[in-house]
Amino acid sequence: MAKRAIEDVEMEVSSGNVFADLGLPDADKLKIKSGLVIEITRAVRRLGLTQEEAGRRMGISQPKVSAMMRGDFSNLSERKLMTCLSRLGYDIEIKVKPAAEPVGHLRLALA
Repeated sequence: MAKRAIEDVEMEVSSGNVFADLGLPDADKLKIKSGLVIEITRAVRRLGLTQEEAGRRMGISQPKVSAMMRGDFSNLSERKLMTCLSRLGYDIEIKVKPAAEPVGHLRLALA
């Protein structure tokens, strides 16, 4: 990460992925999962669903909804999170293309 100083305060410029900045393994995967969870949380609130109603609609238990909305999504796969979003009225599109570099990247784009 690049460092820069503003008003004599040294800061590190983010790579755009806080999980990578923290040195966590599977940072790309964590960024995608967290983005999906944020969108699920927004949808549940926008639809005015209780956690129990949201769980029924998404096909998961209320305790899993509660944990997810508190930021614990380790027990849910990317696929399950995408299924949850589709059950909340979202279209999911996966785009695959050749990478410009030898190793590709995972990326989530929310409209």
